[in-house]
Amino acid sequence: MSARVGTSHGPRRQREVRDRARLPAGEALALGALGLRARRVRAALSALGIAIAVAAVVAVLGIAASAQADLLAQLGSQANLLTVASGQTFDGHPTPLPTTAETMVGRIPPVRAVTSVAALTGLTVRRTAAIAAIETGGISVLAAEPSLPATVSASVLRGRFLDAVSAAYPQTVLGYAAARTLGIDVLSATTQVYLGGRYFVVVGILAPVSVAPELDNAALVSFPVAGSLLGLDGGPTRIYLRVDPDQVGQVAAVLPFTAAPDQPEAVEVRRPSDVLLARIAARTAFVGLFLGLSAVALLVAGVGVANIMVISVLERRGEIGLRRALGARRRDVAAQFLLESAMLTTGGGALGVGLGYVATAVAAHLGHYRLSIPAQAPLGGLAAALCVGVLAGVYPAARAARLAPVQALRSL
Repeated sequence: MSARVGTSHGPRRQREVRDRARLPAGEALALGALGLRARRVRAALSALGIAIAVAAVVAVLGIAASAQADLLAQLGSQANLLTVASGQTFDGHPTPLPTTAETMVGRIPPVRAVTSVAALTGLTVRRTAAIAAIETGGISVLAAEPSLPATVSASVLRGRFLDAVSAAYPQTVLGYAAARTLGIDVLSATTQVYLGGRYFVVVGILAPVSVAPELDNAALVSFPVAGSLLGLDGGPTRIYLRVDPDQVGQVAAVLPFTAAPDQPEAVEVRRPSDVLLARIAARTAFVGLFLGLSAVALLVAGVGVANIMVISVLERRGEIGLRRALGARRRDVAAQFLLESAMLTTGGGALGVGLGYVATAVAAHLGHYRLSIPAQAPLGGLAAALCVGVLAGVYPAARAARLAPVQALRSL
């Protein structure tokens, strides 16, 4: 009777021992965290590699999204802007449009606003007369109307734009690139440039105009001054117009015949917003390239984590053998090291997401973008870090699970 009782209680006691050796999920996580804390420097360096790779992913997506959001905002405001220009002479100078071109274009019903500029050839812009005429810096001279900023959505960065006073006195407004070329970033009552053989007072500096880059590297003067002091005797060379957004295509089709009825084939109609579309496409291509490089960095960091986990298995053979001798299953040992690897990379991924946010915010501030980080950037970064941790821990976990208890206990 007593023998039967001992026999019946033996298997139950063994099952109880095995159950005690198995780790619940909470205890497995705690054990994994304990293993990382025991080797803090090694774990920190491994997590840093993952963090850098994930930060690169988040920063690339965030900076690209912020820049594209800015370009899309510009695209929405510039989609109804059209330009009309004539051809060029054999020496590369633009030929003027008819003097009635701007008036006729303004009479098209869907046109909301219209303005024009005229290129003045053979003139140089220098800081002083002492600078050689050959050192022009590529700055062009354009006659412009006061309505130019409102029509092309340009803003004045310093000073003011051409007005009634500028129509009577030699005053000029510099484009953003022209001002930088001349070394002018602060305006005063004595700020002048030597333009066309006389000094002009600089009354304003324009901010960059993305849809009209020809304005960035130009010195703008009023039409009356251009006619009286600089020899302008022709019509405009380029017309800017705003039209109803729903009528852009229809207006573009009739513009050549309206601006130059005698030679419509010599008139070129452009939609400046196409430049923004090209920039968006270019940024998208670069995003794919940088994401590929970030993926390579994440792969390299994952290999480093796998190497660290293999070393950890070799160092903890005694611990593994003791747990196996107490009844822990192979799957429990494998799960412990898988969790440890996943926790290591996930922690690095969380740090990388934070670093990526900081890098994106700094880049957006420096580039004057609106901060915009897509939700898939941090989620994708964390998911990638977790996947790398699981893949990096598969081999070390399998190696730990295959250790025989007797062999592992010999290292104690």
